[in-house]
Amino acid sequence: MKKTAFILLSLLLSVSLWANGQQEAKTDGSQTISYAFWDKNQEPGMKAMADAFMAENPDITVELQVSSWSDYWTKLEAATLGGNMPDVFWMHVTRFYKYADAGKLMPLSDRIKSAGLDMSKYPAGVTELYTIGDEHYGVPKDFDTIGLVYNKEIFDAAGITYPDASWDWNKMVEVAQKLTDAENGVYGYAAAVDRQEVYYNYILQNNGTIIDYEKNRSGFDSPETIAAIQHLYDMIHKYKISPTVQQMADTKPNAMFSSGKLAMYFTGAWNVTWLTKNEITSQIADLAVLPMGKRRATVYNGLANSVAADSQAPDAAWRFVEYLGSKEAQLISAAEGSAIPAYEGTQKPWIDYNKDFNLNAFVEQLGDGFVYPFSKKSPQYLQFEKETMVKIMNNEIGVKEGCRVIANRVNEVLSD
Repeated sequence: MKKTAFILLSLLLSVSLWANGQQEAKTDGSQTISYAFWDKNQEPGMKAMADAFMAENPDITVELQVSSWSDYWTKLEAATLGGNMPDVFWMHVTRFYKYADAGKLMPLSDRIKSAGLDMSKYPAGVTELYTIGDEHYGVPKDFDTIGLVYNKEIFDAAGITYPDASWDWNKMVEVAQKLTDAENGVYGYAAAVDRQEVYYNYILQNNGTIIDYEKNRSGFDSPETIAAIQHLYDMIHKYKISPTVQQMADTKPNAMFSSGKLAMYFTGAWNVTWLTKNEITSQIADLAVLPMGKRRATVYNGLANSVAADSQAPDAAWRFVEYLGSKEAQLISAAEGSAIPAYEGTQKPWIDYNKDFNLNAFVEQLGDGFVYPFSKKSPQYLQFEKETMVKIMNNEIGVKEGCRVIANRVNEVLSD
């Protein structure tokens, strides 16, 4: 009983934090709408866009509501239950179907058509992530790819040339072996169990598939995928260039990196603000494209701006989302270093945001990108996939057997 009361109280408190989410028009005809998002590092960019929008639309006031990733979804769910969702908010593909299927996202296709918003200006994969049938439920905000972060100090001390586009898997292992100093707890690379930042990229680079949507089945049991996971496993157990799964659970790769205990790891473009502003990493880090397997490949994803289906100010909310998706707004966001803007031709200010870093490494890989594989059924198997990957990397189950176990589970879900 006490636990139930606590949960209810937590939900009420979450709703109260977004209590200004939806407001009726004021007597003078002006309206206030809310804009909710989860990344404090991107707040300057969101504020700059909101300020520019309000300057052009003095009848609309935009209130920013920023939270941490976990708090954001707790608040959004509570606000949904309380009928008080923010008017405009970020949407992530892993939560998209939950809110779209529940009818909580405003259909935008008619408004997009009336506004003449050219959806071809955004990466097609990102647009499709937030589309069901012919209906759009979000306007792309940004996209992200994966890059290789390296510690310049460790490379310099070893007299080794920095990574570049000529690197392949073998070159990275070769260099990582030279940079690994087991006695002092220094590793050349972090073979982390992270689908978007790590192992999906290896699968794709080896011509493997994660989900074969034409056949509606998993690609985890394909020879190419199994070989890719074997390569990742070997980095820990054969080449000894990576910390163990437990070591990386105790100390995250980015923390190892900033403490001088890690030479290289893969990271998403969303971590750029931390890399460039952190007191330590801003001095020791730089970026390169991912080493190539049989082909060059990276997972890419992106966020969208969505509108609450029950917004009390739907027209004002749409005007703001339309603006956020414009070239003008995304250039403003790019100049603040918020994220890689989705609109075609707006990426250069983001690349130039910090010229001490090779930020173009993220942007130039979009042409080799494969959109993050996610569907309505993905939540039914992703946790199992990760748990099994941990077992594989911990040597608790063989690579081939583990990959087949994952494939069988995914196929069961897809065939249901």
